[in-house]
Amino acid sequence: MSSYMKHLTEEWIAKAKGDYRVASREKSRKLPVYDAICFHAQQFVEKYMKAVLQESDIPFPKTHDLLLLLNLCSNLVPTLEEYRSEMAKLCVFAVNFRYPGEFAEPEDALVAYSAMKKIRNVIRKHFLR
Repeated sequence: MSSYMKHLTEEWIAKAKGDYRVASREKSRKLPVYDAICFHAQQFVEKYMKAVLQESDIPFPKTHDLLLLLNLCSNLVPTLEEYRSEMAKLCVFAVNFRYPGEFAEPEDALVAYSAMKKIRNVIRKHFLR
């Protein structure tokens, strides 16, 4: 990332990287916790988009709504728009699997992890320009 990045942007990225590491570590386990993969994939994307907005001085609300964040980011990183459907799927992982009653399935974790990696690549390119 850029050596001229704002301090708060760097903090958002550091938090996002933590979520990425947790999701990746959990995915590689013999008995992964699918709920955790889904939650941390969603959190990664949320924090990475907030880093983009922070760096560009665009205010954003406290939200887990990836589609709202995408709308705010789309002029800054137009290629993120290609992942709107993936972000819609990730949105439900912010809360749904954190409480009793619903559990993520292996397919959910695969979708979440794949979306996280794709979106990570797009935003990394944005910061490396």
